Amino acid sequence: MIIWIASYPKSGNTYLRSFISSYFFSKKGKFNFDLLLNILQFPSIKFTKKNIFSDIEASQNWIFNQSQFFLNNNKIHFVKTHNTLDEYKGNKFTTKKQTLGAIYIVRDPRNIISSLTHHYSLNYDQAYKKIMDENASLLEKSLNNDHSNFTFLGSWSNHYKSWKNTKEFKTLFLKYEDLEDNKYDTFKKVINFVNNIKGDKLEIDEKKLLNSIRSTNFTNLRNKEQIEGFEESITSSTGEKKPFFNLGFNNRWEKILPKNILSQLNKNLQSELNDLSYNSYE
Repeated sequence: MIIWIASYPKSGNTYLRSFISSYFFSKKGKFNFDLLLNILQFPSIKFTKKNIFSDIEASQNWIFNQSQFFLNNNKIHFVKTHNTLDEYKGNKFTTKKQTLGAIYIVRDPRNIISSLTHHYSLNYDQAYKKIMDENASLLEKSLNNDHSNFTFLGSWSNHYKSWKNTKEFKTLFLKYEDLEDNKYDTFKKVINFVNNIKGDKLEIDEKKLLNSIRSTNFTNLRNKEQIEGFEESITSSTGEKKPFFNLGFNNRWEKILPKNILSQLNKNLQSELNDLSYNSYE
C-alpha cells in the first residue's frame, strides 16, 4: 500500500520527505541524502513494465503500475508525487485499493512562482500562466520518447483542492509555512498520522523527533547540497548547476514579485488565498 507525499511542485515536498525519511528510516534521526531513496517518485519510468508513448497511455497505466509495484507484498511504501487527484481524460490517478493515505503540503502560490522561475528557468509571466493552467503537466522524456513519468498537474488551485477534498482515503493537509512557524507540532502531526493509518500504537520517540527536525532544517539541507551535491538539482540550458535548496523560508513574495503578477494573483486566486488564510494584501 502507498502513503503519498504529495504537493504541487516547489511547495516543500523534498523538505517534508527529508524529515519523514530521517524519522522513519534512520536509527537516531540523523539525515543524509541516501535516506531519500526510501521515498521514490511516481509516475516514473522505474515503475512501469513497458514503454509508454503518450500521455493518455501513461494515465491509463497509473493504477495498474501502482498495483504491480506497490501491492505485491505487505510493505507500506512512502511515495512522492506531484500529480493531481483530478482525473486525466477519464483516468483516475489512484484509488483506496492502492492508497493507504496521503500527506499533502500546500504553499502560498505567490512564493511558488518565484521558486518556479528559478527551478525551471521561467520568467514571471510563464510561471503565472503555469500555475493557472488547468491542463498543465510535467514530462521528462527519455531517449526513446517514453512518457512513463508523465505527471498531470492541472492548475495550482485544482491541485490542492483535489487532495484536500478527497473522500477516497485519509489525507493530512499541511501548510509549508507551518514548517517554519510551528515545526515541532507540525512534524509531530505527521508522525501521529502515519502511525495511525498504519495501525501502529508506537509512542513518538521525542529524541529522534528533535534530531530529525535539527538535521533537516533548511540551512543544513542547503549546506549538504553545496558539499555533496543533490541529484534532484537542475542544470540550466547554459550548463549552470542550479541549487535545489535555494531561498526556502527566505523566499518572500512581498519583496520579489512584480506588482502586475501580484495583482493578478491576488485578484484571480482571492477565494483560494482566503480559504488557506493567506494574506492577500498587495
